[in-house]
Amino acid sequence: MSLNWITLRVRDLEASLNFYHDILGLPIERRFESRGKQIVMLGTGAQPKLELIQTIDQTLKPECGVSVGFEVKSLDEAIEYLKSRGIPVLRGPITPNPHLRFFYILDPDGFEVQLAEHS
Repeated sequence: MSLNWITLRVRDLEASLNFYHDILGLPIERRFESRGKQIVMLGTGAQPKLELIQTIDQTLKPECGVSVGFEVKSLDEAIEYLKSRGIPVLRGPITPNPHLRFFYILDPDGFEVQLAEHS
């Protein structure tokens, strides 16, 4: 068994695409409609994908404990880049051991996104 994708239901698909594709750089694998809902799959090759599904549900609760994590080459460069794009650091940087540093930001719907650097 292997992980195929993680689904986030989002209120504004274009705002989420701006965040995940334009700012974080995830490539769009495909975009389609299914049962009246707009869906976008983001990611590369055989890696697990991030599936964004636009919903009109205004009771969306991102504080449900879901977070999405990405690896970066340089945590310091990622922080500066995101700040230049107007995205503040929510928490961190945190260094739980000498080989790992990470911080959190929020996506447009309030889901936590962790960026981590392993050394």
